[in-house]
Formats: sequence, C-alpha cells, structure tokens
Amino acid sequence: MARNKHPEVTVGKILEVSKRLFLEKGYDNTKIQDIADELGMTKGAIYHHFESKEEIMNKLGETMFIHNNPFEIVKKRNDLNGLEKMKLAIKLNQSNEQMVELTNQALPLLENPQILAKMFESNYQNLLPYWLELIQEGQEDGSIKTEQPKELAELFILTDLLMIPSLFPGNADDIKNRYKFVTVMLGKMGLPLYDEEMIEKIDQLPYYK
Repeated sequence: MARNKHPEVTVGKILEVSKRLFLEKGYDNTKIQDIADELGMTKGAIYHHFESKEEIMNKLGETMFIHNNPFEIVKKRNDLNGLEKMKLAIKLNQSNEQMVELTNQALPLLENPQILAKMFESNYQNLLPYWLELIQEGQEDGSIKTEQPKELAELFILTDLLMIPSLFPGNADDIKNRYKFVTVMLGKMGLPLYDEEMIEKIDQLPYYK
C-alpha cells in the first residue's frame, strides 16, 4: 500500500485490519508482520504510527468506544432517570460482542504495570466525567441518593480493578462474588446500580468463564 499523505487515514486502515485479525486469529496469534502484509506495508511503516502491538490494541479500544459510545446513546433517553441511564449504558457496553471479545484478549496485557497504569488513567479521564454526569442527574431526579457524587463516581471506576484477574486472581465464581460485594457496597452508598439481571448478564460474559 502506498504511503498516504494523510497519517490519520493510514492509522485508520491499520486499526481496521488489526481489529479484523485480532478477532479472526486472536491477539497473541497476530504479529505486526501479519498486519503489514494485509496492508501491503512494511513493519517499519507500521511502527512509524504505533510503537507496539499493545499500543495498537489500546488505540483500537479507544476508537471503538468513541464510535459506539453508550453514554451518548443514553443521554438522548428522556424517558429514563439517571440510575436507569447508568444501567442501560452498562448493558449497551456488554452487548457489544466485538468490544467484549477484544477486552477478553487484552486482559493478559494488564499484567504489564505500564499498560495497567495507562488503562486506569484513560478510564479516569474519559469515563469518570460520564459517570459523574449521570450520578448528578440521578441526584436531581431522586433515583440516586448520595451527597458525594464525585467520590462515588471515582469508587465506581476503581471497582473495575477488582475484576482484573492479573491483579486479583480468581475463577468465575470469585468474580461473581466480587460483583455481589460491589452490588451491596454501592447500594449502601446510595447507588443501587447492580441487580439480579445485571449479575446474570455479567456471569455470562466470556472473559469471566
């Protein structure tokens, strides 16, 4: 493939091909050379835009989130209160099969402290404002009862760490029990977010098997 004068176009094509190969062959079985061959590029041309395969995966996750942002969808639902919007955002995220599969493949990468730190930083910067906005909306409509919306949103972000096997090893039952614990904890803090339906859906996610 000839070098494009517009780097963003080339980056988009690299991400598109990488996504397809990761889903077809798996992240571990896909090499930078495979991506380059599919695009008719050299490995050096790939590395001109991405320092590593890990960086491609990270950027791919960010791009997929932007293009399928559940928060932008729930914002338009004037028939739902803040709590219901939070629940719907979670369900929409879990129903994105490609995102779930790539998340599953990316979990082993979080054994690298630098990648884990970048993931947490990204979640804090990108997701926290959305969760905080919905919690504050829930405060206003009465569906969420808390006097500390920012701290509650931060705690919600932190609970994701409990579900990362490389940080807290465990089997499917351990993960389910952690979600039950989070259910009770958040509920006592005024955020009755998780319910039996939510836990059932979580238990069906492939990366918790």
